[in-house]
Amino acid sequence: MKKKTIHIKQWLKAFGFALLTVVFIKSFLFWVYVVPSSSMEKSLLPGDLILVNKMSYGIRLPITPLTFPLSHQKMPFNSSLNSYSDIIQFPYVRLFASKVERNDVVVFNYPMEDDLPIDHRSFYIKRCVGLPGETLTIDKKQVFINDSLLTFPAQLSFDYKVKSTKKLSLDTLLKYGITEGRADGKNSYHLTLSDSVKEVLSQLKYITSIKPLNINKGNYADYVFPFNENYKWNVDFFGPLEVPAEGKTVMLTKENICFYKRLIEKYEENELDILPNSFVINGDTTNTYTFKMDYYFMMGDNRHNSSDSRFWGFVPESHIVGKASSILLSLNKSPKAKSYYRWSRSFKGVE
Repeated sequence: MKKKTIHIKQWLKAFGFALLTVVFIKSFLFWVYVVPSSSMEKSLLPGDLILVNKMSYGIRLPITPLTFPLSHQKMPFNSSLNSYSDIIQFPYVRLFASKVERNDVVVFNYPMEDDLPIDHRSFYIKRCVGLPGETLTIDKKQVFINDSLLTFPAQLSFDYKVKSTKKLSLDTLLKYGITEGRADGKNSYHLTLSDSVKEVLSQLKYITSIKPLNINKGNYADYVFPFNENYKWNVDFFGPLEVPAEGKTVMLTKENICFYKRLIEKYEENELDILPNSFVINGDTTNTYTFKMDYYFMMGDNRHNSSDSRFWGFVPESHIVGKASSILLSLNKSPKAKSYYRWSRSFKGVE
């Protein structure tokens, strides 16, 4: 009996040590993220298991310490129970901090989930296109940074109107790697294509036309940031917009407060009152504000099918989790897939 008790204690110690090691690695070093949507196609595909380097931009210390190990939002054995308690909330601190670089593919916490602690908000993965202090403009789908054209990523995708002399079956579309789209009339289709796939389709004899689906300049989209009719922007024509930077002071006006209200109140935790001719921040009347941290502008490579900064604004530095470094494995859950595993994508770097 004594020997059995010793074995149990040894097993529990080994299990506890292993659990602590995994928790430490997940919290501070690396973790695996599964791409859930098509917003980064074709650079990343749904089902890609991504290794996230949490040290790339510095180690973000836990904000919600009372969390069930290896969980995120809900308990693993009961999805109706939160896996954390927000009774204790630590301030945002990042050790050995370094800047996000342009075109990095970044995993971050979705900023709009105000009812959740920062480190328990949903994970998003996008490409960083706008850095702190830069001015970003989207003109005819092209991104300009400080008036300089930003080179498109190799696998960037847009929506096109495709016409054919025959019906395009699902097998035909999958053959050319087309996973998003719909029929739009007889032998007419609304498809999401990268430049390389568009070029291949254009060579097929039964494809009669491929035309981009364009949105006109000035067509106001009320679901696009900053959700204000004074800025008649849409996903193809957006900005100019300056990305806030730590230490940068801006003049506040009734016209531009729509850009900064959420940053001041939610991300930097100030009390803001908007008066007819001035603003009151934490009890002080002012017409200026100095940002406490850096912000970033993120976009998906699937430009017409991505929920990104064009729809909800800036990503605060405090929400950055890490850099997507490599694809460990890729799972294809499509019912028409010939193989469940995309072996050719395994152990590839994320570009």
